[in-house]
Amino acid sequence: MSRMKKFRLFGRTRQLEGQIDDFLDKLSESTVMFRLGVRTYLNEGANGEFEQKLMAVNALESDADTLRRNIEKELYTHTLIPDARGDVLGLIETLDHVMNLFEGVLWAISIEKPDIPEEFTPGFKKLTDMVVQAADALVLAARAFFRTPHAVAGHNHKVIIYEKEADKISTRLKRDIFGSDLDLAHKMHLRNFVEQIDNVADWAEDVADRLAIYAIKRTV
Repeated sequence: MSRMKKFRLFGRTRQLEGQIDDFLDKLSESTVMFRLGVRTYLNEGANGEFEQKLMAVNALESDADTLRRNIEKELYTHTLIPDARGDVLGLIETLDHVMNLFEGVLWAISIEKPDIPEEFTPGFKKLTDMVVQAADALVLAARAFFRTPHAVAGHNHKVIIYEKEADKISTRLKRDIFGSDLDLAHKMHLRNFVEQIDNVADWAEDVADRLAIYAIKRTV
């Protein structure tokens, strides 16, 4: 049945399939650049290398926006996959927001330049790593949706695991921050960045929940 669904989804246009693959590639690349950008800032501050990673994510998000618009146009102007069009559009739009969140965090760091004491650096690194793993698992789930929808559940399960671990790390990190001797304004500034990073994993879980429903519709 799943093979029949696959034919129905992409049997009429390889161009659309290629655009969606390119879109998911952009998201996958953005997870790498985001992780490197945060790590560079934690290790070296807002130097030229950090700005390069920010610009890379910015360019990837811009390219992804163009692909998203082209995918939408392709779906509607050629009346493609009408039975799954809404699900595909909803998935692409919510995945695009993941890149928006990556870009937003890096821009906030570039503008605000938070003073992160060395004692909290490991926590920020662990949180970033867990968030990126959640996003990477989501990309795999999205790819599976278009090819092997029965495999979506396995990737989604990993998204959920990584999101829960990110929550644990962010809670512990915030407890440590507010238990420190920093002044209140500094604590609140750091908390804001913890929550911004953790929000990426929260959003990834939300997208995974939607994707699970889309996948079920394709396999029944």
